[in-house]
Amino acid sequence: MRRAAAALACVLVLAAGLVAGCARSKEDVVRKAEGVKTKGELESRLGRPDDIAKLGPMERWTYKASNGEVVFVIVGDTVTLQTTGRAPDKR
Repeated sequence: MRRAAAALACVLVLAAGLVAGCARSKEDVVRKAEGVKTKGELESRLGRPDDIAKLGPMERWTYKASNGEVVFVIVGDTVTLQTTGRAPDKR
């Protein structure tokens, strides 16, 4: 009985964490990232991105939000560009 209760508690905590992660809006992400210059600063403020795409020294960090996504382009260690948009449709 105690194992079942502990397992249920773990599932609820994980579910709450997933919901909370998606609760932030694009505007929240952009506001938190305001003024960042390096990918260390970006990760410190926003946490690990939901997706990282790499091509040579360039990286594309994507953060999912409740109303779309925010993408940061990083060259070397420098955050050079940010853009927002709708999340891609899942088909």
